Amino acid sequence: MSNKDLLANHSYKGIGFMLGLAMTLIIAIAAKMIAMLPFFSVMGQLVTAILLGIAIRAWIGVPEAAASGISYSSKRLLRIGIILLGMRLDLSDIFHAGPKVLAIAVINIVFTITVVYGVSKWLGIDKKLGILTACGTAICGAAAVVAIAPQVKANQNETAISAATVAILGTLFTLAYTALYPVLNLSAAGYGIFSGATLHEVAHAIAAAAPGGQEAIDLAVIVKMTRVAMLVPVAVILGLWNGRKAGKTRRMSLKSLPIPWFIVGFLAMSGVHTIGILPDALTELIIAAAYLLLAMAMAGLGLGVDFVIFRKLGKKPFIAGFIGSILLAGLGLLLVHGFHLA
Repeated sequence: MSNKDLLANHSYKGIGFMLGLAMTLIIAIAAKMIAMLPFFSVMGQLVTAILLGIAIRAWIGVPEAAASGISYSSKRLLRIGIILLGMRLDLSDIFHAGPKVLAIAVINIVFTITVVYGVSKWLGIDKKLGILTACGTAICGAAAVVAIAPQVKANQNETAISAATVAILGTLFTLAYTALYPVLNLSAAGYGIFSGATLHEVAHAIAAAAPGGQEAIDLAVIVKMTRVAMLVPVAVILGLWNGRKAGKTRRMSLKSLPIPWFIVGFLAMSGVHTIGILPDALTELIIAAAYLLLAMAMAGLGLGVDFVIFRKLGKKPFIAGFIGSILLAGLGLLLVHGFHLA
């Protein structure tokens, strides 16, 4: 191949990369606008972005040349987005919330991962798909799925199917919580804790807590962020477990620890926010950028999903997640009453 041909091929790849990146950006912006509409506000930008990506791939198709840019969004931009999202988490809020809130978060996470993974095995779901669905349901929705995926060596289809499953489930349960709020007989504080302790995404917890007023929303965010912080130990435990199941023996060192290092960046940004060294306006800008990057990543995941595979593999994870979500809601309600937080 001549230098001219090499240059043309490189230029073609560069244009394809930019096309893929532009596609995810346009979908992310469209998802943001759609999420401002009354019904879609419950779903949020991230859920809408992944569903739009799946729909576009199924109905219109994706140019082969755009694959590199789409992959970059779903992998690299995802990690940057998760790091920047740390600016939402104030570690002091978790400390001030007290041991009861931490206990509820830990109990719910352990219970839900165990139940959803157990149901997944019973239904004959692939191990990786079961683990991702379990973690997404238990911790923080699609963000947990994509953060845990590298730890269990999940492929793009498994990751996207699990992320879409927990996103849809979270939306359905948010609507159910809003309808049930008048009959749950919980105080505003109790309802906020219940929402934050059991719903999937941060956006879901906020939307569901809204009928309880600002106090409910604030507590929902604090409890939800306590669950988000559990992502780090869960990721480490799953990395160790997966390594042992694969028959790998590792000498324990800082470098060999199975930690997704972008989550360390997430905690570092949380520390920056906790210290309060950045002005509020800049913090809000960083959080907005984080959600844009995450929405681009979700769009990339959606664009990478073969709808035939999604339809084939997505039913059983949805059933497992649905059962787990119902049991999680029941346990969360019992714990709120049991810890006298109702």
